[in-house]
Amino acid sequence: MNESDRSRIEWEAAAFRRLRDHLNERSDVQNIDLMNLAGFCRNCLANWYQQAAEETGVSMTKSQARETIYGMPYETWQARHLKQASEADLKASEKNRGSH
Repeated sequence: MNESDRSRIEWEAAAFRRLRDHLNERSDVQNIDLMNLAGFCRNCLANWYQQAAEETGVSMTKSQARETIYGMPYETWQARHLKQASEADLKASEKNRGSH
């Protein structure tokens, strides 16, 4: 791996950490909002993280990946921040299912 590749990987990792931290600071933004607007959510990000780890031979559970993304156990985040989705949000999310 050359210096240019190492720099790119460091920048990508820094951007990932910044996105993760930003989402943790914005717990008011629900996953359904993210799905409806961007087509991905925190759970998608956790799934991608888990897949990346496993592609390098590191075994990781869904719970471990989610805790990395949410900054706490998923169940704790749900209890603190999850709000009831509106009917409009649920209808909109049906259009996005399976797109990620």
